Amino acid sequence: MTSTTTEPDGADDAEAKPDTPRRRRWRRMRRIGYWSFGLLVGVPLIAFWIAYLVLDVRSPQEVLAGLDKTVVLNYSDGSPLLKVIPADGDRMFVPYAQVPSKLRDAIIATEDPTFWDNQGFDPTGIGRAFLTGVGGGSGITQQYIKKSTGDDDATVGRKFAELVLATKITQEQSKEQIFESYVNIISFGRGTFGPAAATNAYFGKKLDDSMTWSEAAFLAGMIQSPSVHDPAASGDAHAARRWQYVHDKLVERGYVKSDESMAYPGTEIQPPSETRAGRVTYDGFHVKQQVLAELEQDGFPLGRLQQGNMTVETTLDRTAQAAATKALQDRLKGEPKEFRGAVVAVDPKTGAVRAYQGGDQGVRDYASTPHAAGSAFYPFTLAAALRGGYGLDQPLPSPEKQEFLGESFQYPVVCPKCTPVAAMQSQADGPFIAVARKLGPDALSEAARQAGIPEAVDGVPTMREKDGFLIGAGIAIGRYPLRPLDMAGAYATFAADGQRATPHFVAKVRDESGAVVWEHTDTARPAFDDDGDASRRIAEDVTATLGTSLPDGRPAALRFGAAEHGNSPDNQDAWAVGYTPQLATAVWIGSDDDRLLKDATGAKLTGDVVPADIWRAFMAAAHEGQPIRPLGDAKRGVALAPPPEIRPRR
Repeated sequence: MTSTTTEPDGADDAEAKPDTPRRRRWRRMRRIGYWSFGLLVGVPLIAFWIAYLVLDVRSPQEVLAGLDKTVVLNYSDGSPLLKVIPADGDRMFVPYAQVPSKLRDAIIATEDPTFWDNQGFDPTGIGRAFLTGVGGGSGITQQYIKKSTGDDDATVGRKFAELVLATKITQEQSKEQIFESYVNIISFGRGTFGPAAATNAYFGKKLDDSMTWSEAAFLAGMIQSPSVHDPAASGDAHAARRWQYVHDKLVERGYVKSDESMAYPGTEIQPPSETRAGRVTYDGFHVKQQVLAELEQDGFPLGRLQQGNMTVETTLDRTAQAAATKALQDRLKGEPKEFRGAVVAVDPKTGAVRAYQGGDQGVRDYASTPHAAGSAFYPFTLAAALRGGYGLDQPLPSPEKQEFLGESFQYPVVCPKCTPVAAMQSQADGPFIAVARKLGPDALSEAARQAGIPEAVDGVPTMREKDGFLIGAGIAIGRYPLRPLDMAGAYATFAADGQRATPHFVAKVRDESGAVVWEHTDTARPAFDDDGDASRRIAEDVTATLGTSLPDGRPAALRFGAAEHGNSPDNQDAWAVGYTPQLATAVWIGSDDDRLLKDATGAKLTGDVVPADIWRAFMAAAHEGQPIRPLGDAKRGVALAPPPEIRPRR
């Protein structure tokens, strides 16, 4: 009898299933997935391992030796302007144990609060930097890597090398050694590297444990951007805000109690060591600070410049710079000793600063210090009116008394219902206040910003009340302070037929071989519209109201201005701002504090005397040998030689 064995159903299903296309595709997908995973994980690991073996972290002593190089600043023609030379002893190495604990804590609280616990980098910050390309992940260890390699480019390759070196140094050195290396090669500004030089430069004392929390917070605040945060460059108000930021971090992170007495050490801060040692004049120091601050914002801090032995080609014209210095100094001789002055000249087409004279009386830079614009603001009011549909032949009301935003204004009627041309040339105030009432403060502010007045300076909003938001009645009479640098740049927009270019000091940066490693890109664009037609018309109309001429007969535009002292009829600031097609120049005369000013003759300070004399002397010298070019609308022409300024009293 034959027996039949029956296999259980499904016993050999695996062998019985046919090799279908779907199964083959699935196998291929799995193999691709395995290979992809291996590549994504394996290749970076292999690259990391190779880089770990090849790359080395430089010692701080080696880095310091490489930093001891002079940075040369040249005029636009390549001739030497000045040199940035490290002061003697500015690179003295300080062991970790000799760095005051308060300074260590202040630096760590500000720059890298997780320094003692992290592995040399912040993974979250690194990821953010890779995804956005903006900042992130730069704690103390990574900052040391960047400073020691001299590579601060925002590239994936640089971030990868930085990550490898940060890991390597964390494994090879203690946190104390890493901090010691870092603190000795970072710049605190004023040509200093390391805490010993910084303490001497800012406080005139040796580095020891007598350092106060206030001093430590100030020095820690310098590290992020020393050329900007130095009070000698940006003023005590800006430096105090930076100091407060560090103070808040110390409190927030438990280093200092909230009720502990601390105050910004403004009175303790010494003048810059460069001026004390006589290595550069005050006006030269102002130029240097402006150039270094701009380079820092463009990715070239002083340390990088020195490491690369770089040369900076500025926009400054040798002839124009000398003319500005001479015109200012010559005219102020014999005037009251409290008089201070500034001269800034800008190329209207490019925004290149051709002359910059911030005064030679001290470290305060009057060309970058805001001063009340007074009636020199009226061309922006006129631009707002032209944008709003007004015409040059349209009569403007000029009542003797006017109310605007809760404030009363009273000026004598200089020209009843005069046109914008007559109002500008007769120095009348009433018509411009009437226009301000009609258009509103926002329109005036917007026109000034479109011309080139920045939104903020050092984080403080311009053309605003103290709350930083409201625009008060003061905008109608130019009560809000503006910098001569910005006034020159904004008037340059009118000179350039309505094309606005941002003022700048640096044209090129060259490495030690002479190759250009960075170059300024022109940013000129229509100021008051998108296609340029309205901008051109507005600029030409404003120019038509400001007509004057230089001694050689070339057409020019000029506006005098004065800002009143409080509610008195006397003035505390006086301006002469004007232009040719080649140069826009702002001249300011005032004092260190708000006070009524009278010139050597006993007359109140006005724009048509001392400032105008300086403006004409400078412009005549700066244009010598230059071709005479038409200004504004050649068909309309420019009315020349406005009458002397008539300042009505309130």
